[in-house]
Amino acid sequence: MKTRITRINDEIARVTANVIRSELSDPRIGAVVSVVKSETTSDLKHCKISVSILGNSDEQKSTMDALHRATGFIRRRIAETINLRQTPEIKFEYDDSIEHGMRMRKLIESVNSGEN
Repeated sequence: MKTRITRINDEIARVTANVIRSELSDPRIGAVVSVVKSETTSDLKHCKISVSILGNSDEQKSTMDALHRATGFIRRRIAETINLRQTPEIKFEYDDSIEHGMRMRKLIESVNSGEN
């Protein structure tokens, strides 16, 4: 059974992903932005949202800048969608875990193809 904070984290991540994908029109936001997870403090005052961005470092930086500028809009959409007594302040952080996983997969595939 999921705890309340885990359900809130899952819902914040889902809503944020939907807003980024379908409601933000900033051209700086890259084509592939994934919300990896959200971590909310137990008092619901702060929430750290981890995002993975595929692209070069300039695209990643401009996408993070655009997300930071859209923080107020995204927070408002979270407040409208999720029924919480107070909506946490959100902070975006870059997560390279998907990119790292893809790099590792390519390395493993190159080692395996070398064995054949």
